[in-house]
Amino acid sequence: MAALAILLRHGRGAHAHGLRLSHALSTATAGTDPGTISVSNAKQRLRREFDPDRAVSILEAIDKSSMSAGATRNALSVAARRLSRARRFADAEALISSYLPACTTEPYLAAVLCSYASANLPEKALDAFRSTAPSLPTPISPLPFNALLSTLLRCRCHHQIPALFAELSKEFSITPNNTSYGILVKAYCMNRDHAKAKQTLDQMREQGISPTTKTYTTLIDSMYKQKKAEEAELLWKEMVESGCKPDVAAYNVKVTNFGLHGKLEEVMEVMKEMEADGVKPDIITYNFLMTSYCKNGKLEDAMVLYRSLAEKGCSANAATYKHMLAALCENGDFDAGLGIFEESLKRNKIPDFRTMKGLVEGLVKGGQVAEAKKVAAEMHKRFPNFLLSGWKKLEEELGLDSNSGDASHSECTSGKIVAEAKSVAADAETFELKGSVAEETAVSEESSDDEASVPKEVPRGPA
Repeated sequence: MAALAILLRHGRGAHAHGLRLSHALSTATAGTDPGTISVSNAKQRLRREFDPDRAVSILEAIDKSSMSAGATRNALSVAARRLSRARRFADAEALISSYLPACTTEPYLAAVLCSYASANLPEKALDAFRSTAPSLPTPISPLPFNALLSTLLRCRCHHQIPALFAELSKEFSITPNNTSYGILVKAYCMNRDHAKAKQTLDQMREQGISPTTKTYTTLIDSMYKQKKAEEAELLWKEMVESGCKPDVAAYNVKVTNFGLHGKLEEVMEVMKEMEADGVKPDIITYNFLMTSYCKNGKLEDAMVLYRSLAEKGCSANAATYKHMLAALCENGDFDAGLGIFEESLKRNKIPDFRTMKGLVEGLVKGGQVAEAKKVAAEMHKRFPNFLLSGWKKLEEELGLDSNSGDASHSECTSGKIVAEAKSVAADAETFELKGSVAEETAVSEESSDDEASVPKEVPRGPA
């Protein structure tokens, strides 16, 4: 892997002159590795590094002897994601492919396959599985098979999964397990083929495999999304009667369904059920409770809950900051919104561009141009230029760019700002979480949290 270090030593210059990562890997000489760093140190640095070349440089500097398959998956996924978001797909492919020769064990191959999802290269993951799996000791367990299916799922290639499920399991003599069938059920749900999803549950039982709580949760979640609440409740009853104990992810599906529609009483009722069942709410549960408070005009109650998260044993995630900031801006409390932003900054969980846009526009509208400029300055400090096109355009529109000079230009555009602020409020649907518990881990287009939360075998929780 020394070749990667050589490429990164030249950094942007190599890329600017058309030097592909794959070419650099094949032509660089060994013996010039940078000093190694620990996995934990690299993890912290990768979360905060959005420049793709520097991210790959950090990856290359990790002490490989101390890296587990899971650590490899997380670090490689972040570096590949950085390259992908810079539209450097060929470089991302070359980076991940450089790890394939070392895939002599199932966990390591599974880790590398998951990394293709972060680069949005599902077909390359399939090619890698077909070329590498035959060299593994036989019989092959479902682990790399599940990693491939999970990658296809995360890349929204769910239409391909049913056919590949049957084809690959037969070709490589793989016996699917609970996780495999859980992914298949998920794929059918994403295809809105609930009949096939239910048939898969029957197929599992016929093969002596009991459906898990996670599998039931996926199907229940899909039913709620399709506004089939009665069918969802029947499945819940079936899940409990079959001996599957509802966990926090299962309860969060109910909380999500009620929270998205602002049904505060129903959300609190579900939380009472959780307490009675000995299931502790997590940050996703509380996020939807805060959402319900805000939808019902109880912003103060939402803020009280937000401030008490630590007492409840929870830590705010990216979605918490995003939706609380959006609620405060929608209600015109931009001072409190600025405080939320500053807290998100400390945790490196900055809300998405659209939410931040509402904050900056509100600050300018209220005459707090200096504060708006500070927010914009933090964006420039945190992220490389190729991620800041939206910010630069916004700064020009609001007169916050360095060429504006003072607030006079901003005041002249106040009418436009008011109109745009209304448009943002309408378009953003600030508290619509897109019907997905899984999206609680996402940040957004330009300021991703990127906690390397790559699934081990299947995406955590319902989608």
